[in-house]
Amino acid sequence: MDPVSAYLDPLFAPEDPALLALREAADRSGLPPTAIAPGTGRLLQVLLESVGARRVLEVGTLGGYSATWIARALPAEGGRLVTVEIEPRYAEFARRQLVFAGVADRVDVVVGRALDVLPAYDGERFDALFLDADPEPLPTYFEWGLRLLRPGGLLLADNALRGGRVLDARASDAATTAVREFHRRLAADPRVSATVVATPGGRGGGGIR
Repeated sequence: MDPVSAYLDPLFAPEDPALLALREAADRSGLPPTAIAPGTGRLLQVLLESVGARRVLEVGTLGGYSATWIARALPAEGGRLVTVEIEPRYAEFARRQLVFAGVADRVDVVVGRALDVLPAYDGERFDALFLDADPEPLPTYFEWGLRLLRPGGLLLADNALRGGRVLDARASDAATTAVREFHRRLAADPRVSATVVATPGGRGGGGIR
């Protein structure tokens, strides 16, 4: 953990037993160590609460760590998170952890490729969309965000700096190229107000409203 997170997380984003148990279980189960940091989870909660979010769509469930933070920001009555995971084993793990965290009653875990799942929600409106999956489809997710979000809704993306790779002119892999295109669309589209926030550890988070 970087020094800034080591100082801030215990103050603003302490992990309770459910979150700690989820992280430990994910490590034992061999899930990729790519869950958001506690400070990012708290940032998500602050942003969702600031817009009065009731319906949230997440792309990339993994073990359910970010879903737990998100679900806790939603009202107990009428709050709903739809989270999409392509890997069935991860989705089943997440369902068990969400039960343990006490938020399963407000979370739907949908198994499938996000670009195949999102059209099923066309015509619906969400208060926020959180992107935390493979970065290559980010430009397409951006367009879906504009289609599915209500006016004034939030589109949030984790790891929007690719650990600083977007700054390296020599980096031309598909993931980094997609993130740069995502940035260009965020910056240029007149329908949104956007920024990218550099968080401790260099992961970054992009957002539009």
